[in-house]
Amino acid sequence: MKIVLPGGTGQVGGVLRRALTAAGHEVVVLTRRPARDGDVRWDGRTLGPWAEEVDGSDVVINLAGRSVSCRYTDENLRAMMDSRVDSARVVGEAVAGARKPPRVWLQMSTATIYAHRFDAPNDEATGAIGGDEPDVPGYWAYSVEIARNWEREQERAATPRTRKVALRSAMVMSPDRGGVFDYLLWLARLGLGGPVAGGAQYVSWIHDRDFVRAVEFLIDRDDITGAVNLAAPDPRPQRELMRVLRGAWGMPVGLPATRWMAGIGAFALRSDPELLLKSRRVVPGRLTEAGFTFDHGAWPLAAADLVGRVRRERSRSRRTAARS
Repeated sequence: MKIVLPGGTGQVGGVLRRALTAAGHEVVVLTRRPARDGDVRWDGRTLGPWAEEVDGSDVVINLAGRSVSCRYTDENLRAMMDSRVDSARVVGEAVAGARKPPRVWLQMSTATIYAHRFDAPNDEATGAIGGDEPDVPGYWAYSVEIARNWEREQERAATPRTRKVALRSAMVMSPDRGGVFDYLLWLARLGLGGPVAGGAQYVSWIHDRDFVRAVEFLIDRDDITGAVNLAAPDPRPQRELMRVLRGAWGMPVGLPATRWMAGIGAFALRSDPELLLKSRRVVPGRLTEAGFTFDHGAWPLAAADLVGRVRRERSRSRRTAARS
């Protein structure tokens, strides 16, 4: 198959590009800064020669959008909104204008669309959409509005010959440097991976290889449209998630952090405390109902696998450095 990945240069794009290329597919990445074979330039806002890659392709997986790993200033929030809405709009235009449109368009979305809650898990059928929760910072509602507009732009695209699926993805855990798992493991290794603000807030996640398998599953299932949660069936309170991760690495200590300490840490890392404090209890209702099975659906198994891969990669890097 020919698979087009708009915005495919980030962590999730790298995971998909490696796996889909290894599976024998032709993968084209649309990026503002082409740097390797298979990269094609686009600006994420306007139609151009890149649209020829969409015409005749089998699958489009739009991952484009400004990284959420930043301070949630008004400027950054607007950039997050615009980059997601603009890219979804222009991908829809390219699909609509194609002589031979792709048979499926998978549009990245986010599990952050669901409400900050502790009482019940959020699936696609009964989950509570966020935006009006009491006692949370007002700007958290903007993150939900970004997700709503992101999905709405795909919904309104006039693409009758192309099936559309919105991927409400939880945090994709991979051993790649710079990703969310790399950050969490760094905290655990330093003995800082204890409860944050009590640690009762849920963390939803998905192992990188299950993420790829779920994407492949959705490509093949012509009967699935609309929003689908890409999340493992084992969301954990943050304190439990980090306790398991520390155990997988062999670090017995995990110092706790208060809410204000989390704010200071996020500021130092040029990130936002919402990523640490919002409770995302998301489960894969539609995937499970459709018969998808997770290879790494339990967090202890997933954490052990990821830690093992990190250790093996670092060992290979040390041996390579020693030979040079």
